[in-house]
Amino acid sequence: MRNILHLDLDTFFVSVERLRDSSLMGKPVIVGGTSGRSVVSGCSYEARCFGVHSGMSIKFARRLCSDAAFIRGDLEQYSYYSRMIGDIIQESAPLYEKASIDEFYLDISGMDRFFGLMKWSHELRNRIISESGLPISFGLSANKTVSKIATGEAKPNGELQIADQQIQDFLAPLPIRKIPMLGKKSDQLLRSMGVFNIGTLRQIPLPLLENAMGLNGRMIWEKANGIDNDPVIPYEESKSISTESTFENDISDPHLMERLLLSMSEKLAFRLRKKDKLCGGITLKIRYADYDTHSMQKRIPYTAFDHEILDTARMLFKKLYSRRLRVRLIGLRLSELIGGNQQLHLFDDTEELGRLYQSMDYVRKRFGEKAITHAAGMAVYKELKNEKT
Repeated sequence: MRNILHLDLDTFFVSVERLRDSSLMGKPVIVGGTSGRSVVSGCSYEARCFGVHSGMSIKFARRLCSDAAFIRGDLEQYSYYSRMIGDIIQESAPLYEKASIDEFYLDISGMDRFFGLMKWSHELRNRIISESGLPISFGLSANKTVSKIATGEAKPNGELQIADQQIQDFLAPLPIRKIPMLGKKSDQLLRSMGVFNIGTLRQIPLPLLENAMGLNGRMIWEKANGIDNDPVIPYEESKSISTESTFENDISDPHLMERLLLSMSEKLAFRLRKKDKLCGGITLKIRYADYDTHSMQKRIPYTAFDHEILDTARMLFKKLYSRRLRVRLIGLRLSELIGGNQQLHLFDDTEELGRLYQSMDYVRKRFGEKAITHAAGMAVYKELKNEKT
């Protein structure tokens, strides 16, 4: 029998800000950009009482809760605490998955032979709270779906175990919006069918749901019935995406190499965003004409933006390219991948930047990765072919 523990940091961004400034305790706090063009990236429970929620425009949030403390987010700090908690979990858990910057799944199946699972989970949670100073909640059950829902019911700063025989009774009265991955359109469709809670959803015949919602109908029906066989995917820092170029002719022009890095960063960042991923590590590799190979890695605040990845890649290149010899190969690798999207990065007053990335990604998804690129990187591969030894 499987036992899956889901850990979720409570109002993560707000909790980090309160750790840095205790005067924010008990007050409505809204984290995001600080202009009306920005969006809410996180808010306290006190702010939620006024109707504020993530994704809402800061301008509208100010109307709803004008007395709130509005704070520009600091992704570097949030990444620091996320990694700290990941390190604590890694020391204790046999198998864990970092699902996002503030969310973790642990497969602790079989540990009940040696430990009381609830006791072990409680001690891990206490250790995280003690060492990080941040509130965290958990749900413990037979699979990811039920554990995640249980965590939501345990919040704020609580614990909840749902045994196998309790799953159906636990899920039945809950509103359908509690089902993970249930989108707005699916929610509206089900409500139009008179389905408001999970118990009612369970009673709908599977063929009817599949007819109304396609393949998504089966997934929702299974989750409503507490069925979820998705494994906990081990989190490894080696988990990565990468690209590299081996040149037909060894090159020595550093400006040409930096333009190649732009093209590589652009390609890898798009692939991150397409998969709703963020990266927390960047590695640059250089192989010289004599096959001497060097690499350098740097941890960064989690990102999926071209320009942030490129800035680090350029910095690594300037440190690494020291021999001034001709280069045979350049490689770029993005590691420490977690779930997330570029919304985390809209702490600056740059709504236009977010929209620009969304527009470019729309064009690439429709017409291919090379449909739109930075001008400086457009002809770089053609130039590399023409580079003479």
